Amino acid sequence: MSSKPKRKPLDIGPNVVSVDFGRPAFPPKCPADQTETLASPQWSPDEWLNVRQLLERGWARQWLDMALGKPLKRAFFNRSVHKVAPDLIGATFLVNGVGGIIVEVEAYHHTDPAAHSYNGPTPRNRIMFGPAGFSYVYRSYGIHWCVNFVCEEAGSASAVLIRAIEPTHGLAAMRRRRGVGDERALCSGPGKLCEAMGISIAHSELPLDKPPIALFARKEKPEIVTGVRIGITKAADLPWRYGLKGSKFLSKRF
Repeated sequence: MSSKPKRKPLDIGPNVVSVDFGRPAFPPKCPADQTETLASPQWSPDEWLNVRQLLERGWARQWLDMALGKPLKRAFFNRSVHKVAPDLIGATFLVNGVGGIIVEVEAYHHTDPAAHSYNGPTPRNRIMFGPAGFSYVYRSYGIHWCVNFVCEEAGSASAVLIRAIEPTHGLAAMRRRRGVGDERALCSGPGKLCEAMGISIAHSELPLDKPPIALFARKEKPEIVTGVRIGITKAADLPWRYGLKGSKFLSKRF
């Protein structure tokens, strides 16, 4: 009787992280030849990139929906930025399997003088003028990267800035990248979360529903608080900042 050959480990460099998907205690039944894959609670980044293929199988979709929520499609963002922003609170945001639950965002509309798109398209912000459902990454003060999700129809040039997340996946990689141990300090700010998740200009203008980016809808509607946006001087009185009430992972209290 021939034994089943062992899968050769993948050589994917020094930045390997393991992803704990919070596997349900009783996962749905699946074909026998896929049981080992489904039952494994830790996936490598390369396996994570194949999640979309696994989602085509009903049992895999059911399992991931139970663990993370339903994947968000680009159509989710083709709405008013003021509806998308609060709806992102509680959603799960991952890049190459590293990330967590969105707990704080800010909305920026093209009529808003604080928006990068207010004065028209430039080489840097051109993605904001395209269709919804793409990433817009820029460097703040020449130091930190910040990630935004483009919203509304093409030409609107509106976006949601992701300000803070609650780390849930790939904490070891986050701590290594940030050089801090306290999980509350890993992603409590737009620059911090980009550093922790490995987000840079290379992640700009990417679709939000394809690897390496993945977004999963929240499972229930949380209690959301609103307030003025942080670190701006124009339209500073607009209450377009949204956060998860009581979260200890916010960049600043409301």
